Amino acid sequence: MARPYGLLRAGFPYVMSLGMRRITNFPIDIALGNEDRMYVLCRQENAALIRIYNYDDLDLGAIGSWGTDEGQFQWPVALIADADENLFVSDEALHRITQFSKDGEVLGTWGERGSGDGQLDRPAGMSFDLDGNILIVDSMNHRVQKFTRDGKFLSKFGSHGSGDGELESPWGITVDELGDIYVADWGNDRIQKFNSDGELIFAFGSTGDGDGQFNRPTGVAVDLDGDIYVADWGNDRVQLFNEEPRFVQKFLGEATLSKISREYMLTNATPNRLRDMANLEPQRALRRPKSVVITGDGRMLVTDTDSYRLQVYQKEVIPLLPTQLAPPMRSPTLHQE
Repeated sequence: MARPYGLLRAGFPYVMSLGMRRITNFPIDIALGNEDRMYVLCRQENAALIRIYNYDDLDLGAIGSWGTDEGQFQWPVALIADADENLFVSDEALHRITQFSKDGEVLGTWGERGSGDGQLDRPAGMSFDLDGNILIVDSMNHRVQKFTRDGKFLSKFGSHGSGDGELESPWGITVDELGDIYVADWGNDRIQKFNSDGELIFAFGSTGDGDGQFNRPTGVAVDLDGDIYVADWGNDRVQLFNEEPRFVQKFLGEATLSKISREYMLTNATPNRLRDMANLEPQRALRRPKSVVITGDGRMLVTDTDSYRLQVYQKEVIPLLPTQLAPPMRSPTLHQE
């Protein structure tokens, strides 16, 4: 499907919050399943699991546990799911990848620590390429490696540094529908875009808290319009860029109490009193978001990591034809309609 010539951006409203403390503790990544299922990777000291969830705010069970045995996690980072909802989890402490079925059966474990081809040192973000292979951010080796699903090494790109195409402790990664690769270059406070062969196309971003600047970006996603979303972890926000890439807008959080939180609060008098006495403005904000995921219908899910929840937004755009979009202007000013 071709990308639209242009977009009428009608809005990007907040829709809902999902999860709560004790259930979605410190969510750091999300993988999408079928029938509105989602898999939420949660981690904290001495606790890690995949929580199975849905948009009705229902807890559908969990996969995995904390530990070093097969099927356990020590310090997981990223989670992806294929069309059959087989799940792949990277673990930066164990330097390995674990594959599960959607029912929690361990299907395979691979990876070993090192700097050679196929070895890993704190693997972080993962993404499928268009051929179904897995691209893995090999964070402390400052590179991206490509593997088959059963762990056979195929190729690599990237090296340590701050120059074009170089990486400094990269974190997140995604592949768009054209096969291009986007890497959240954590230590360099930028996003880099590569073609499928690992050749640099462009880089954008710098250190700071202004529009288009980053403070340790952790997650990156691209939708079918070519829009680029960045989880700007250190600035407590998500930023949206178009495919040029030009800054479009930022998301700071609009959270309300989730459905499951409301049910909990109605049976607990003390938290109700504390909330009644509190300044609620900070409760809306994102705190240390680590991942952003976009569904095919434009729904944006953000792991509001330090608030133990997901914040959900809905993109509202209308595709434009060439006759509906004037040529670029030198000094555009947007007037309120």
